[in-house]
Amino acid sequence: MKYIALPEEKTRRLSFYLAMEEYVAYHIDEQDSFFMWQVEPSVIFGRNQLIENEVNVPFCRQRGIKTYRRKSGGGCVYADMSNIMFSYITKDEAVGFTFNRYINMVVLVLRKMGVDAKASGRNDVMIGDRKVSGNAFYHVSRRGQRGSGRSIVHGTMLYDTNMENMVGAITPSDEKLVSKGVESVRQRIALLKDYTTMDIEQFKQFVRDNLCDGEIRLTEDDVRGIEEIEREYLTDEFIYGNNPKYTITRKGRIDNVGDFEIRLELKNGEIRSVAMLGDYFIVGDVDAMILKPLRGTMLDAEALQQALPDNLDEAILNLRKQEFVELLLGNL
Repeated sequence: MKYIALPEEKTRRLSFYLAMEEYVAYHIDEQDSFFMWQVEPSVIFGRNQLIENEVNVPFCRQRGIKTYRRKSGGGCVYADMSNIMFSYITKDEAVGFTFNRYINMVVLVLRKMGVDAKASGRNDVMIGDRKVSGNAFYHVSRRGQRGSGRSIVHGTMLYDTNMENMVGAITPSDEKLVSKGVESVRQRIALLKDYTTMDIEQFKQFVRDNLCDGEIRLTEDDVRGIEEIEREYLTDEFIYGNNPKYTITRKGRIDNVGDFEIRLELKNGEIRSVAMLGDYFIVGDVDAMILKPLRGTMLDAEALQQALPDNLDEAILNLRKQEFVELLLGNL
């Protein structure tokens, strides 16, 4: 198996490495290819996932965590510079065979390190009863070359990670929930640093030495080709294109104001339409002061605070903006 190296070692966007997998599949004529990569804090969600259901978008914005969609299925994954992403590209097209072969290769490397790893199910690597690696698969066809498709397997290797970011990026950001979530997730995942004396760079070199028997170094022209493929991954159509419109309902009571039932139609996290029911007292122009500012606004705390006027009590008796925003966010 050949290791695919870039002409310049630097940290790039997660989307670049997804495009690099495709580029290798299209242009490198090897039976098996492999490379590793690391990224600044990022979340990657599966091809058929609804971003709002999987990613805590406000938390990610607050922490500077980037979000990307991939072309393989599976669940939502957090990655940062403390863990390592593996990419494996092969001419073998059978899903089950490809998964088994790749997972077993990873398990054997870990065992050579003295780590008691094992395969679990179709796509996980475990240490004891804790998960250290999860993987996903998809298939590409080489353009204009019939019968010469490639399989791509990519996945995580949890050497270490920022647990707060991992949990908060895909679960509610309330401090207590994040704290409980960290405790819970920490019981289910293994961090490789706890099972080896190797630092992260030594581990990467060990993997490369034991999986690969040579190197193919890409050129700057190859990098430009990768960047051309990457453009698709950065378009709104790709990131949000599979997201249908959907409606959520917020119900709650605000003291001294009344009961509310608010129906929000969302698309890609943006409020497209809003309807509001309840027994509150209207004292002004609700449409101009509340409903109209909400349309076209992202459903997150900062955007709502900016869109809504401070004096909501001039539209609904005793209504305070902060309480109304909390209701819209589902925190009441």
